[in-house]
Amino acid sequence: MQQFITDPAKGVPFLGVDTMAKVINTVGITTIFKELVKRLENDFLRWDEFDKSPRYASHSSQGVIELMPVSDNDLFACKYVNGHPINTSVGLQTVAAFGVLSDVATGYPVLLTEMCLLTALRTAATSAMVAKQAAVTGASTLALIGNGAQSEFQALAMQTIVGISAVRLFDVDRNASTKTATNLAGSGLDVIICDSVEQAVDYADIVTTCTADKRNATVLLQEHVKPGMFINAIGGDCPGKTELDEHILVKADRILVEFEPQTRIEGEIQQMTSDFPVTEFHRVLKGERKARDNAQQLIVFDGVGFASEDFTALVYLRDLLKQQQTEQLQLIAQPANPKNLYGLLGS
Repeated sequence: MQQFITDPAKGVPFLGVDTMAKVINTVGITTIFKELVKRLENDFLRWDEFDKSPRYASHSSQGVIELMPVSDNDLFACKYVNGHPINTSVGLQTVAAFGVLSDVATGYPVLLTEMCLLTALRTAATSAMVAKQAAVTGASTLALIGNGAQSEFQALAMQTIVGISAVRLFDVDRNASTKTATNLAGSGLDVIICDSVEQAVDYADIVTTCTADKRNATVLLQEHVKPGMFINAIGGDCPGKTELDEHILVKADRILVEFEPQTRIEGEIQQMTSDFPVTEFHRVLKGERKARDNAQQLIVFDGVGFASEDFTALVYLRDLLKQQQTEQLQLIAQPANPKNLYGLLGS
């Protein structure tokens, strides 16, 4: 007889935004980053076990709605996520996301959760995981170009995993930089608000670009980069949306990606020919490729966010919750006689 991961009669464990915030504060964001990076590394090392595909995307002039599925044959994960840069002008989030983790053997969901906060955590953890391999030894200064919803998470993950001590902020909306600086007060980071991209990247070892315009932009120019930099290009990605001057890609000594077929469609490398060389990050962790060979190389991570990272985050969250009481949603019909669904309607 099938052994259920959860009791379907009790419902599906559900985490709303308030509960997720409480979990993060209880565990501690530093602890979460450390544990999540370890989980991410373990899952990237078993890359070939995942059933992978580029995410499904429905594009409009306002933005994009995406579904991000992945499975390892035991568990299936899928995230619903959007990207609507115009939303902030009317008081809405650019990104709204929720996710589900399911048991492959039965198809029953075992966790349903908000994924705005969880995505911010996993994106920052992924950036820090790659920086751990690709940034120069002793990297101390992070430049954050784009200071929206992801910025504080990025800074704190880099501090926790890489050991940065200073953050230089720039955003065309100075209020966003002020918000980020305020939120990072007390973090132990030396936070500087800058007046230009040029000023922000000065002395930076790591440059993170995280913007959301739905267009081909040149947030970072060739003249902004220096030998030895690690560029973490993670802004909201889709066809026709880029952040880097294509000359940076040509100049880079190595370009790291998550899942190449998806990155070719929506990453920075969509500007390049289909045979432009890139390295999938799992190969670095497996020891098949190096992230960098020396301290003078320019390394780019063309991070678009891949479903396996959501899988890792969802499984990690499920494990965190094993000893905690969570809200249960009656999401799946469970009649006493599974052939009598109509019977739930009563007489």
